[in-house]
Amino acid sequence: MKNSVIIKSFPSGIVLYLDAEMPFELLLVDIEEKFRESSSFFKDARMALSIKGRDLSPREEQKIIYAIQTNSQLRIICLVGEDDETNQSFVKALQQTDFSGEFSLNNEGHFYRGTLKNGQVLETESSIVILGDVYPGSAIISARDVIVLGGLYGEAYAGGNGSSGHYVAALEMSPERLKIGDFKYKSKDKISKWSIKPKVQPKIAYVKDKKVIIDSLTKDLLSELPV
Repeated sequence: MKNSVIIKSFPSGIVLYLDAEMPFELLLVDIEEKFRESSSFFKDARMALSIKGRDLSPREEQKIIYAIQTNSQLRIICLVGEDDETNQSFVKALQQTDFSGEFSLNNEGHFYRGTLKNGQVLETESSIVILGDVYPGSAIISARDVIVLGGLYGEAYAGGNGSSGHYVAALEMSPERLKIGDFKYKSKDKISKWSIKPKVQPKIAYVKDKKVIIDSLTKDLLSELPV
């Protein structure tokens, strides 16, 4: 194995440093061995993963996550950059989100990689993480929570099971329509044109006193949300 796979930690996650030259399938064997050896250390933790050292295709990323989860009890909740401050609050939100399923090779489960464009609708019975933007004219519908690692400019519906104890979070929050449970968000301000990029400020929408409100996403706020 040598130093083909090195594991280091950062707040709420781990960084996987990979050999840049080794054939991928051999590297995958080393990853499996590394996490079998570290299984007792990680136990059943839920963490974000950052991968460094080589360029990977989405399929290769899936295989690495699958290798980790089948050779340890560690649950990978998302892929992030270990020094990206805007992702840290999302990691905390993800750790509080109830994901009933697990990552699989044939089904990305509760992760959708890509951008939803005009006319597209994505619907799920579980919580979901969108690794991209939700453009105007498109919609994401979840029975539980919605997390957008990008801009939410279209429609989002969380708590489709009728529960108001869910939330919608996004790196950029400017939805055309937003509903949680039976409660709709009513904006007092005119929504700015989605193509105008404001300073990125992660926000979260949730129900309080029978109203949907949108706040900046902070550690303190997350600790107050229902789980």
